[in-house]
Amino acid sequence: MSADLPIEKEVSGSKGRYLIRRGGEEAELTFSIATPQLVIADHTGVPDSFRGTGAGKALVERLVADARAEGFKIVPLCPFVNAQRARHPEWADVFQV
Repeated sequence: MSADLPIEKEVSGSKGRYLIRRGGEEAELTFSIATPQLVIADHTGVPDSFRGTGAGKALVERLVADARAEGFKIVPLCPFVNAQRARHPEWADVFQV
């Protein structure tokens, strides 16, 4: 998914989101920056047209990659992000639960 449709990152103040745009629609993962070392994953929204494409997982993978690259921990407040965390024990180094 992410190879075909690039994931964008937008940050404004203490809020941000990762998004994939396709056909006028957006899949997004929103987050809040609590501190430079702590990001709260708030919500993941994937339109029906994206379902089954792996868009949601791709957004979480980008968040995990950025956490490792930038040195922050993730609080998985979003149920989808938390479910992905539970399925991927190899991501434990970047989650704070």
